[in-house]
Amino acid sequence: MGFQIAGVPEADAVLDQYPLAVVIGMQLDQQYRVEDAFKGGWKLLTRFGSLDPAEIAAADPEAFKNLCSTPPAIHRFPGAKAKVIQELAALVVEKYDGDVTRLWTEAKDGADLLKRFQELPGVGAQTAKILVALVAKQMDVRPKGWEKAAGDYALDGYRSAADIVDADSAVKVREFKQAAKAAAKAGSK
Repeated sequence: MGFQIAGVPEADAVLDQYPLAVVIGMQLDQQYRVEDAFKGGWKLLTRFGSLDPAEIAAADPEAFKNLCSTPPAIHRFPGAKAKVIQELAALVVEKYDGDVTRLWTEAKDGADLLKRFQELPGVGAQTAKILVALVAKQMDVRPKGWEKAAGDYALDGYRSAADIVDADSAVKVREFKQAAKAAAKAGSK
């Protein structure tokens, strides 16, 4: 079936073909619409011509920032996100010999997978849990203990990008996030 997170067939095809695009999508899925975040890899590929981690890491930072800032920008904070994408690419080159899939194919278990994702630039604790759920639910990467590592994101429902499989589920995830945000805001008063 393939990814249907970005809502644009060409962008979803990039997610299917380039595992780095999936990780970049999660990096960008902060303070930005999930659908737009997961278009990031597609935008990079069409503008930069490659999603090779070595090429991204070696790119001139100012030129890469400009490429990410070109409308429609890769994120609402394109400069900061350009930097973390290049940091991600450098880490993948240095630690995983340029193969981003080694993050999950070599993970001993769910806890190790979560730890590996938390080490990624621009990926915090919550995003790492969502990424564990995403690779489990949509890429069938399910090391022992992935459910515990992903927490509530492993549950059935519409909590995150991990649960978006079509336009209808994208709407339900957005509604869930809005309700959670409103509840948190009401609880802080």
